[in-house]
Amino acid sequence: MTAVRAALFFVWFYGVSIPLAIGYSLLLPFPRQAMNVSVRFWARLMVFGLRYLGGVRLEARGLEHLPKGQALIASKHQSLFDFIGPFVFLPDACFVLKQELLAIPFFGWHANKQRMIPINREGHARALKDLLRAAREQLKEPRQVIIFPEGTRQKPGAEPDYKPGVAALYRDLDMPCTPMATNSGVHLNAQGIVRRTGVIVYEVLPPIPPGLKRQAFMAALETSIETASNALLEAGI
Repeated sequence: MTAVRAALFFVWFYGVSIPLAIGYSLLLPFPRQAMNVSVRFWARLMVFGLRYLGGVRLEARGLEHLPKGQALIASKHQSLFDFIGPFVFLPDACFVLKQELLAIPFFGWHANKQRMIPINREGHARALKDLLRAAREQLKEPRQVIIFPEGTRQKPGAEPDYKPGVAALYRDLDMPCTPMATNSGVHLNAQGIVRRTGVIVYEVLPPIPPGLKRQAFMAALETSIETASNALLEAGI
């Protein structure tokens, strides 16, 4: 049954996403907000298909911890869906993503229009400066900048591997950092194929206040995200 559901959602995902990606190109000359509204509509369609075809429901917890307006969110990253689900409950999400994704036709055009933040993972110091500059620019508006502190997808329960970019953002922006846990990798693989029915949870956790030293911040962030993500795994939902 899971294989059937996986196939149905796969067809839904691409059968809906490809026509919309082509159609949304007509929005490129318009203000960015038009693309934001349209992408959030697409995300809701994906959540609908995942629930009723794939047998996987989305649940957002802890939304009371989200700051109003501008926010820096550090999220666990386990599946492709982590670039989709947050659009449903965040009003103006701005993802930090690897630069190579902008070369993908349609996706890259729309990401550019949405002013997502690309990062060259081989760029080292220059890449970090570009990241900080871009984040400051986007947070002039009431946006939610989302960074995956481990830099790439991790299997559920894998040993954490937190990179320093999030600490640089936290220090430079001088604002709270809101951790977010998930169990998305339990239900979807890296490519977004359904592997198990159940509930994908995105759990927003209490913000870490600004001003901590780097080591203390990184320890607090990792403890918060990993404890909550592991609790979701142990819950077996």
